Amino acid sequence: MARNPDYQFVPQDTDALIAACTAEYETLTGVTVRPASPEQLMIRFLVSLVLQCLARLNYVGNQNIPSRASGANLDALGELFFATERPRAQAAVCMERFYISETQKSAVLIPAGTRVTDSGGVLVWETAADAYVEIGSTYADVQIRCQQVGAVGNGYVAGQINTFIDLYDYCERCENITASDDGADEADDREYYELMRAAMDGCSTAGARGSYVYWAKKVSTKIADVVANSPSVGVVKLYVLMDDGTLASEEIKRAVLAACSDDTRRPMTDKVETADADTVSYNITFTYYTQSDSEKSATEVKNDVDAAVKAYTAWQCGKFGRDINPDRLRRYLYEAGIKRVEMTAPVFTVLHTGNEVDEETFLAKYTPQIAKVGTVSVTNGGYEDE
Repeated sequence: MARNPDYQFVPQDTDALIAACTAEYETLTGVTVRPASPEQLMIRFLVSLVLQCLARLNYVGNQNIPSRASGANLDALGELFFATERPRAQAAVCMERFYISETQKSAVLIPAGTRVTDSGGVLVWETAADAYVEIGSTYADVQIRCQQVGAVGNGYVAGQINTFIDLYDYCERCENITASDDGADEADDREYYELMRAAMDGCSTAGARGSYVYWAKKVSTKIADVVANSPSVGVVKLYVLMDDGTLASEEIKRAVLAACSDDTRRPMTDKVETADADTVSYNITFTYYTQSDSEKSATEVKNDVDAAVKAYTAWQCGKFGRDINPDRLRRYLYEAGIKRVEMTAPVFTVLHTGNEVDEETFLAKYTPQIAKVGTVSVTNGGYEDE
């Protein structure tokens, strides 16, 4: 949701203020103020000071409205919505497997805080808790956490975090067995404001859809959309979409499940699960033509067309159940400066949001769907006269 523009509590019309001050001066002194007179300069100087005061009044007024406030002022207003803290940056996590050289007759401790890194030593990770390699086993799995908070730790695929910094008894090798994820930057004002709006739903433990969505989104600022539905009695399924249009990783789903399964947030009768939405593939195929007397060069038009396609694919996968809409692509293309377009794909396709329910049972009828781009074929048809 876009944040609202500033509200103007007091008008800041410079011309109207100069006219009012000039008229008042002439009434009090009986002197006619000419455009080039010294009195006019003094009036304009005073008006500039008054305008600064008015601008400050408007700013202060807007900082008392959550949809306009920013920074620390928005943080203070969070108390009104029972969302007293802006989501802070958090570290990425993944599961690390630690090996020993051979089985032992007693359990081998891998202490909390044991550090590992990737082969390039870019980031340092540490174990989140003590772990033991059990008797008769040669490895143990334990969650590791990046020492640097933020999204920078996301995206390390399985096997990349494989270098010891700290050693333990009988250590042989290590590797991450899941991709790193769940790292997030601090919520910006827009993200925090959206959480504030949803905070009242978070007060419910009666199984409200908004409550599940609220607590799921609090897990990470990288989460763009959440659908909560009930496909069968007593079962709640959560579908999570990230802000880059991808489905949530196992680490994110694990964190969402933990957040929404807490006894203070989940009704006793609910069994909460996470699941992946269905993907619907679509292709992009079109030929575009440029007007012969266009102010843009052919290279500029091509670059803008490529950017339009990129913007469309990002928009299309930005929300569950967003219909595949070729008219949106046409809009982006015409804004790029083309004359016309011959489009064969995509075609308009209705997608399920996952919120559709059976009117008799109130159970979910469909799994949410998300559009996923397949092949992209763009042809430059050249110039055409108007």
